[in-house]
Amino acid sequence: YPCCTFRGSLVALEIETGQLGWKSFSIPDEPRQRGRNPDGAFLMGPAGAALWSAPTIDVRRRVVYVATGNAYTEPAADTSDSVIAFDIETGVTQWVRQFTKADVFVEGCRAGNPNCPSRIGPDFDFGASPALVTLEDGQDLLVVGQKSGFSYGLDPDAEGEIVWQRRVGQGGSLGGVEWGFAVDGGKAYFPNSDHLTREPGGLTAIRVRTGERVWFAGPQEPVCAECTAAIIAAVTTIPGVVFSGSHDGAVQAYSSDDGSVLWDYNTNGEYETVNGLTATGGSINGAGPVIVDGMLYVNSGYGIFGGRAGNVLLAFGIDE
Repeated sequence: YPCCTFRGSLVALEIETGQLGWKSFSIPDEPRQRGRNPDGAFLMGPAGAALWSAPTIDVRRRVVYVATGNAYTEPAADTSDSVIAFDIETGVTQWVRQFTKADVFVEGCRAGNPNCPSRIGPDFDFGASPALVTLEDGQDLLVVGQKSGFSYGLDPDAEGEIVWQRRVGQGGSLGGVEWGFAVDGGKAYFPNSDHLTREPGGLTAIRVRTGERVWFAGPQEPVCAECTAAIIAAVTTIPGVVFSGSHDGAVQAYSSDDGSVLWDYNTNGEYETVNGLTATGGSINGAGPVIVDGMLYVNSGYGIFGGRAGNVLLAFGIDE
């Protein structure tokens, strides 16, 4: 079959009717034929730059920010592994800031496959939504974290110019910042996956204004055999606490002041559920913990990328 034609896109819908307001592609150029593979199928491109995560709306500047994934075909588009600012009214691209050039990756590709790139990876997608942060002096920064293992502070008034950058992980495929980080008034908290490395996991607190590291909490001891403490799932913060779930099925609450562990829980195992179904906990991936009205909600069980499947939603309360 022709490979590949997919381009990431963002749509704006009218709230009242659902009617399409505008649709903008992360790669502006339509895919075109760029030759044939040895089997005679067309090679297409440019392709890729998928949008993994939710867009971030900047009401004051009237723009919406998205972070993009890697390219799927050579040559890689200039908008892959980037942050893009679209006009919120029209969808017209305002600016693009690319962080990794020539990153072409397709899951399952091996060298020699005629549909695969000649150089594979490094697979440095942006999987987490950008965070627009207003500092105490009124200055805004756009904070992002990448699978490369780097975090960045960008100037939204200077077309995403890099104000600071800080390494928070080794990076790679299933490495660095995967699904989401958290920000409070002064600090950003970046979980590290590095799932396929010898030292997965860890949580880093960065001062948003300067990019300096405030503290680092090293990987926790895995709670099960042949598991890793990679923090692939997004993390969540409330005043004083950062909550995370790791690939071994553990949930941790870290002090936002110094990174010390205040509480932890092993979600692996079987549960009696309120709706009478059989449920088990396992790896935690994707969405992060949710906190509302004094309750902590965690979904446990994720059966790919070497994880352990499960199907339980756990609700934790505050001890009297």
